[in-house]
Amino acid sequence: MANTAPAQLETSHNAKAPKPMSIHDMIEAYIGGTGAVQLLKAIFVAIAWAFDAQQVFISVFTDAEPGWHCVVGSPGNYSSSSCSPAAAKSPCALPPGTWAWDRQAKTRTLVSLPASSFFAGCLAGGFLLTTLADSVLGRKKMLILSLASMSVAGALTAFAPNVWAYAALRFAAGFARSVIGTCTLVLSTELVGKKWRDMVNVAAFFCYTFGFLSLPALAYALPRDASWRSMYVWVSVRCLCYAVLLCFVAQESPRWLLVRGRTQEAADTLRQIASRNGSCTASISTLEARMKVVEARTSEDDGLFSTLRMMWRRPWAIMAAGFGAGTVYFGMPLNVGSLGSTNLYLSVTYNALAELPSAIMSWLLIARINRRSSVLAFSAAASACSLACVAIPRGAAAPRMAAELISFFATCTAYNIVLVYAMELFPTSVRSSAVGLVRQAMMLGGVAAPVLVALGRERTSLSFGVFGLVIGCSGLFATFLPETRGRSMLDTVEEEEESNEAAVAPITDTAAAATDLV
Repeated sequence: MANTAPAQLETSHNAKAPKPMSIHDMIEAYIGGTGAVQLLKAIFVAIAWAFDAQQVFISVFTDAEPGWHCVVGSPGNYSSSSCSPAAAKSPCALPPGTWAWDRQAKTRTLVSLPASSFFAGCLAGGFLLTTLADSVLGRKKMLILSLASMSVAGALTAFAPNVWAYAALRFAAGFARSVIGTCTLVLSTELVGKKWRDMVNVAAFFCYTFGFLSLPALAYALPRDASWRSMYVWVSVRCLCYAVLLCFVAQESPRWLLVRGRTQEAADTLRQIASRNGSCTASISTLEARMKVVEARTSEDDGLFSTLRMMWRRPWAIMAAGFGAGTVYFGMPLNVGSLGSTNLYLSVTYNALAELPSAIMSWLLIARINRRSSVLAFSAAASACSLACVAIPRGAAAPRMAAELISFFATCTAYNIVLVYAMELFPTSVRSSAVGLVRQAMMLGGVAAPVLVALGRERTSLSFGVFGLVIGCSGLFATFLPETRGRSMLDTVEEEEESNEAAVAPITDTAAAATDLV
């Protein structure tokens, strides 16, 4: 009799119904993993990040303060009276008629208006469009529509008749661009299996870096007398061509189709993937039977209330970490002109090159080190180096540039890890919306960054000092998040809740066993 109770207790714990097959397991069982063709398609989707980066950082060149020297009696342009002693020191003293749009450099706020309008558009678009990729349109349609709209707005920017139209068009471009990064990252990772997920993430980060790197090359390749409008035309036309190609190359996420109950479309997509990979390992009838089970499981947890409940459980902490990373990430490249370097092209190239080792570092860390500790470490490093830029004298251009590059490198790595972290924290049914909220927090930092940069041209403590404090404090919020390294991507709210219960179960069982022993 002494051993009866423990045996019954053990039996009661083990007598659980078998866990239903998840969407991830079902897809893997059908297509047999990710083939080379599907991997290339996912990487092609990730190229969208290159055009995203170009629109984000194009203002570094288009809105830069031009080099200036006063030439007395320049024929056809300025009269000798225009080249006054005051104008010889600053172009802001030139008469209104010599300025484009008759706008002189009166205030730093006006200078930063187009860039701030762009990030404000990103913020507004994120709040209004972020749920469409999870609900009505899906990942593919939302991505193509956003790319095309951003391209049109960017091309129209080249024909802006005044600064107010310029700012409005930048707002429109930012509005359209707001969900490109989210849809790209989510769609590309949902098209491949767990084995290749990290590689696709890093491919997106590399594409973003190459897009950033292409800007100084394009600006340098354009003729010296070319207008800033030419950059908008070149960047926007190529992006529009890519959006057209994406219509024929990319596929909708089968995970999203299954979660939304569109089983026939999901089956067709999986057939295409399996036939091109040559790796079908399950019959069509088996697949369709499993889809009906999944449809029954997911039909109950796709409501608005369950989605909101899932979305607001963890985002506040990851959004706070993203806000700090976004503020510094978007602000640092805009602030390179205040470091004392005379070559803007070289300074921007250095910053863009800093993203290459950052992407490699992200790849290594994602597979080997916890996300939470990585965010904490890189946020602290970025904070320390940013504050060092304030302490180093203005005359020491090389040390300040070195500190800025190290800070930007650490910020890029933290930025990348935060995005991957956000994707792993939420299931497929709300993943795009949740990651969109995190990116909106990053964009909120981007809205404030141009103003801080403009103010920091006079006092570096208002730019680098604030950058260091913001990213250092926001990185601490990662301590409130659970660790996700090595965990499979969950697909429904139900699976997320089961995962949370499984994490708590060992603690509950241990407590129950201790009570029985007493």
